[in-house]
Amino acid sequence: MTMSTAAEVKARPIVEAFRTRRTFAIISHPDAGKTTLTERLLSAAGAIQQAGAVRGKAGARSTRSDWMEIEQQRGISITSSVMTFEFDGLTMNLLDTPGHSDFSEDTYRTLTAVDAAIMVIDAAKGIESQTLKLFEVCRLRDIPIITFINKVDREGLAPLDLIDEIQSKLALDLTPVLWPIGQGVDFGGYLDLQEKRVVSPQGKPIAEYNAIEDLLDNESLVDNAVFMTAIETLEMATAMLPAFDLKTFHEGHLSPVLFGSALKGIGVAELLRTLGEWGPEPRPQPAIPEPIQPDDSKVSGFVFKVQANMDANHRDRIAFVRLCSGTFVRGMRLKNVRSGKDMAVSNPMFFFGHDRELAEQAVAGDIVGIPNHGTLSVGDTLTEGANINVTGIPNFAPEIIRRVRLTDHMKTKQMAKALSDLAEEGVAQVFRRVLGSDWIVGVVGPLQLEVLGARIAKEYGVPITFESLNFEVARWIESDDPEELKKFIAVQKTNIAEDRTGAPVFLAQNAWWADRAKQDFPKLRFMTTKERH
Repeated sequence: MTMSTAAEVKARPIVEAFRTRRTFAIISHPDAGKTTLTERLLSAAGAIQQAGAVRGKAGARSTRSDWMEIEQQRGISITSSVMTFEFDGLTMNLLDTPGHSDFSEDTYRTLTAVDAAIMVIDAAKGIESQTLKLFEVCRLRDIPIITFINKVDREGLAPLDLIDEIQSKLALDLTPVLWPIGQGVDFGGYLDLQEKRVVSPQGKPIAEYNAIEDLLDNESLVDNAVFMTAIETLEMATAMLPAFDLKTFHEGHLSPVLFGSALKGIGVAELLRTLGEWGPEPRPQPAIPEPIQPDDSKVSGFVFKVQANMDANHRDRIAFVRLCSGTFVRGMRLKNVRSGKDMAVSNPMFFFGHDRELAEQAVAGDIVGIPNHGTLSVGDTLTEGANINVTGIPNFAPEIIRRVRLTDHMKTKQMAKALSDLAEEGVAQVFRRVLGSDWIVGVVGPLQLEVLGARIAKEYGVPITFESLNFEVARWIESDDPEELKKFIAVQKTNIAEDRTGAPVFLAQNAWWADRAKQDFPKLRFMTTKERH
């Protein structure tokens, strides 16, 4: 299947609507080509006419998924974005995630909302640190992974070396779908092992075969030393790798692997085909008291992301909801289990990056945006009435803690609103000390601070700065003994803050003091994660 024929496919049989959904994320280390691949997938499906470049000359078309001004300036993804589009009788819900480790919380929450992931690996660099972290998150949730080894049109590691590294570092079985013919300046196309054909770098079929051996009768191919080397390495790979098994793939233990180039559009249509044919339908969602089944007739869903000010002119606030079951219809009333209150969902939306359209109906697997004014937060579960709580959406203890300083004290209220909005969105965590009125923010990495300051200045017109504090460690504290918790808070009052929900947080000077507190108060739990409900 070439870029030009990506949509020329057989009609699918009529099935329940939710079975036609493919909801997936793209994960990678920064600069592996994730956002470029996102654009190429949209182009291959016919959803956009021209793929945008992540970095380009002034005036060039920007990427569809990186819609924030700061994203376009820096050439990185700093927030998850959602693109819903149609392909081959399927509704594809693509979630483009931040690759930078400073925004790993946003990526983690996004991965709770998907049924599969495409893991992008740079052919020259192999497995990198952030790739490994994100893979581990996928493994925790048994998310099926399709591996796309990118940039084969440049010099890189040999295919067998890449496969060996992935298998050894990730303990993941691989099965080849596209195999490269050479790399870099010698790149001469690829073998499509599903369609059984040889394809040129321009996406044109060169030859077809029933068995690989048939290609040895093609003189023009046999005379090509690069092609013969590709055949030899492919034979070695197929001898040592397992055949594809759909069940093992859906369980997260086996990954189809495709070699290609996102920038040149090589292998992108085949990647889309692989996702459509093998990607899982909506899966059961972990919840209390029991998992939510996608074929349940009652509507349920959960908020995995809140985005403020996508439309700065209207100060909008969108809660992104992954539907878990039932058929949602615009105008229906759903209960927010956390607050116990019903809400009428009058203007739900489907998204295409920054663009949106009214969602009249949606089913399990779909991602809908619900405009609200602070009534919905990350982790909220929405149902037709049942008291169900979706699980697995945590906050993580911050690694950098700073005091917020306001340069214009006439804008205290605006700053409070900005911090509250962006804390709900997950840009940073916000704490208030029990003694004093300091606003404190906690982030994973320094780039988060830069983004937080830039967005508050641009979207709320409030210039702020950050100051160091004598704290390096933050831990949520809980205890089954309320008196013991009160005693600790009384003893450590100058080191106690509250998060945005009012939960107590212990701020320690360093890890040694945090460990000492654990020893002195063994009945308390000092937690690095806190479930959001």
